[in-house]
Amino acid sequence: MRRRTVTAGSLEEILQATAPAADTGAAAPRPPAAAPAPPSPAGHDHGLRTEFEFELPRGYVDEAGTLHRHGAMRLATARDELRPQIDLRVKENPAYLSVVLLSQVITRIGTITDVHAGVVERMYATDVAFLQDFYRRVNSEGHTRAAVTCPHCEGGFEVDLSGGRLGES
Repeated sequence: MRRRTVTAGSLEEILQATAPAADTGAAAPRPPAAAPAPPSPAGHDHGLRTEFEFELPRGYVDEAGTLHRHGAMRLATARDELRPQIDLRVKENPAYLSVVLLSQVITRIGTITDVHAGVVERMYATDVAFLQDFYRRVNSEGHTRAAVTCPHCEGGFEVDLSGGRLGES
């Protein structure tokens, strides 16, 4: 098998160069990354949850000194996973990948809806670690619930892992 190498300046150029022939016209405007999925026609609910609420362990403090703890993260797309691979900051420092990736899928933190890499950079390490784990859970399972079995009575039940503190229900 022969491998083809494509060199381009940005992900947009790569996507445009590899787009199917039918898409050669002007690029359609993309919806904002934070936009929730539109409701299904005729009120049909397909059961796909695409956004998940969380509560940060410490919280993000903005420039005005306001503490933000509650937020939301959407499911990642293939594009979200690919975009950091061509980011120069990630190429220089692979550890920066999680900062770029989280900044793309976090839709809001408190009242902040413009979540970019600079916001994630200024978060406490414990909050970034929490968000990395939350990202992994949401994108591997599609939810934040885990099925567990009681070791004593063998009864099954679910627990929500979305950031509740120990002892809280």
